[in-house]
Amino acid sequence: MPHFHPSGSLLMDYAAGTLPEAISLLVATHLTYCPDCRKEVQALEAVGGAMLESLPPTDVKTDLATVLAKLALPEASAPDAPLAGEPWMPRPVRRALAGIATTPAKPLPWKRVTGALSEIRLTTPSRTPGGRTRLMRIAAGGAMPEHTHGGTEYVLVLKGGFSDQFGHYLPGDLSISTADHTHTPIADDDGDCICLAVVDGTLKLTGVMGWVVNRFVRF
Repeated sequence: MPHFHPSGSLLMDYAAGTLPEAISLLVATHLTYCPDCRKEVQALEAVGGAMLESLPPTDVKTDLATVLAKLALPEASAPDAPLAGEPWMPRPVRRALAGIATTPAKPLPWKRVTGALSEIRLTTPSRTPGGRTRLMRIAAGGAMPEHTHGGTEYVLVLKGGFSDQFGHYLPGDLSISTADHTHTPIADDDGDCICLAVVDGTLKLTGVMGWVVNRFVRF
């Protein structure tokens, strides 16, 4: 059971369908780990449905034929694309990997960023107001450089775990960091830590080396 969850406002916006695509993917993935948050979203959706039913009817200025045409279903629905990624990955993540890793047998295209950190940048969702989305893998016992943030960083643990100055995060846990946070995530020693990350803004390395690297490398 996760210990770190999306806020109530994030869950409410998810239930209402108003989140940017990147953040919606992150919340949907958390829900696969967390039965409590799933129940809360279901309750919020039920409230929203009841509110819609209580609204008075509104006249629609169109003819019946146009309405029926919009309601028409396709003759045959297209089959779902094969899920990509690795079998243990939550379904929302495997769908987001479509086109990057087309089958479970195809190795994931990890790209090394630092000695301990590798990533896969997801093209769905892309650079929306919800931010840049990627999978991150921190090698067992490895550390990311100490950094702060030019916006908001959402990190959801999918496998393994990591610790920083604010807690210890395991599968399903969500870490949210802003410009007010400076931290050094360190993966647990018993295996690689794989996370889904959404970054609205850039990561800014701290210290003298960070000042140099930030001029040439964008994380």
